Amino acid sequence: MIFLVFLVMAIAVVVLVMRAAEKSGGAGGPGLGAPRPQRRPRPPRTQARPLAPDDDPEFLRELERRTRRDDGSPA
Repeated sequence: MIFLVFLVMAIAVVVLVMRAAEKSGGAGGPGLGAPRPQRRPRPPRTQARPLAPDDDPEFLRELERRTRRDDGSPA
């Protein structure tokens, strides 16, 4: 019986503390019931994902140019 009384009192204390935190805004900012500030949408990525060297056409062209000999035949 004492356990039930203690349990009811503990629940009442928790509810009161939660209500007080909502009204006062808590220690670190808005209370639990306060609306969250809206997040800005992320701007779209302007750069493409980095390519691996073997997927980069510019790298492959440069590599092919370097491997050619002066006379134009492959190395």
